[in-house]
Amino acid sequence: MAFTLPDLPYPHDALAARGMSRETLEYHHDLHHKAYVDNGNKLVAGTEWEGKPIEEIIRGTYQPGAVAQSGIFNNVSQHWNHCQFWEMMSPKGVGMPSELEKRIVDSFGSVAKFKEEFAAAGAAQFGSGWCWLVVDTDGRLKVTKTENGVNPLCFGQTALLGCDVWEHSYYIDYRNRRPAYLQNFLENLVNWENVASRLPG
Repeated sequence: MAFTLPDLPYPHDALAARGMSRETLEYHHDLHHKAYVDNGNKLVAGTEWEGKPIEEIIRGTYQPGAVAQSGIFNNVSQHWNHCQFWEMMSPKGVGMPSELEKRIVDSFGSVAKFKEEFAAAGAAQFGSGWCWLVVDTDGRLKVTKTENGVNPLCFGQTALLGCDVWEHSYYIDYRNRRPAYLQNFLENLVNWENVASRLPG
């Protein structure tokens, strides 16, 4: 089954009042994400990965420790990453459910400390990549960062929240101020109900 570009779960201008412009979403979703979908379909066609679940392709094509990943991995993983990213944001202020808040406080000491660690991870990721809140293999919540399109699936982790720190995600609105983009993401854009829904049962 071919990969398809999902519609955004909100209009292109729905996040503008919360710090992510229509222009950013038009470039990021309609052009960048679409390119990952189109390239992923071309690269997977005729290979052993054609028709396989996206998570299986990501885990099977990831090369631990490699500086560069294959074209299949890069495009398919970035397609998965972006599908999660759109769902992790909301045009409405969505408060943090108590279950998620308790888990965060248990793991980081406070919600403020978690946000500090998450923003620091995103700001410190050299070049392109992502920062994540994950459930690690030991069941604890942890903040991580990954290069390029690498994501928590590669390490057996569950992604609860991810923020894209590739320049195309923020440069139109924030220019080179990545920390300001990360702060706005945490304070104004995250759909905390969606994050909580990803907690393993």
